[in-house]
Amino acid sequence: MENIIAKKKFGQNFLKDETVLRKIVEAMPNNDNKIVEIGPGLGDLTKFLVDVKSVDAFEVDTDLCKLLQKKFEKEIATKQLRIHCGDVLTAWKSELIDESYDLVANLPYYIATNIILKALADPKCKNILVMVQLEVAEKFCAHEGDKVFGALSIITQSAGEARLVVKVPPTAFEPQPKIDSAVFLIQKKSDRFDKDFESMLRVAFTQPRKTLMKNLSAVYEKTLLQEAFNKLGLTQTIRPHQVCTDDYHQLYKLTRSLDGTRESGKR
Repeated sequence: MENIIAKKKFGQNFLKDETVLRKIVEAMPNNDNKIVEIGPGLGDLTKFLVDVKSVDAFEVDTDLCKLLQKKFEKEIATKQLRIHCGDVLTAWKSELIDESYDLVANLPYYIATNIILKALADPKCKNILVMVQLEVAEKFCAHEGDKVFGALSIITQSAGEARLVVKVPPTAFEPQPKIDSAVFLIQKKSDRFDKDFESMLRVAFTQPRKTLMKNLSAVYEKTLLQEAFNKLGLTQTIRPHQVCTDDYHQLYKLTRSLDGTRESGKR
């Protein structure tokens, strides 16, 4: 382990299985984009990435930063690798770097969802190929009708297409996590990202077992919703996971354009 002990506060589980590492590299989109790696850890994935492209790596752990700077001294000297030490979410404004990039990383579980959402909203990010906990990957890759289909699925489909690449057991890591993991790929087609739309989705999936009408009527005028549902051919008994992404966008537009006002203070 190169005298480095994984730190729980950073959610560190080092991916050591070379078969999985190679599968990640093989799944990378074929393009000229730079690679951004978040949480490079001991550099086990990094060593494969720098062989094919130039990499910007963001690492919050100062001990690991020192190790990486020593381990990749040659690649840093030739500018094949740049290491940014510090919290990536603090450094990340609307754009993480000033050129087109693909995010390729074994993400720390505790911030994985936030990082993926930031990447989806970042116009410089073109593709997202990441390792996360399996249940999170399944949510990003789900389709309408799936039990885990929700706000994350819709936000992803609004920006591009997602697919699972490979499921990964705990034995691929050191130390071993208590849950299964998965690598998945999002190929972005647009930067559609609307905070108000995201807010509507949070309301829509507040209680997934309730009807969509019931959830939305906590915030929107019921008569407005009924008119919108009728226009889209949605029944009032439909559940949130049964409505497709396009219909959610149409519903969002209708609730903003039809007569009626959003009751932001209603509970």
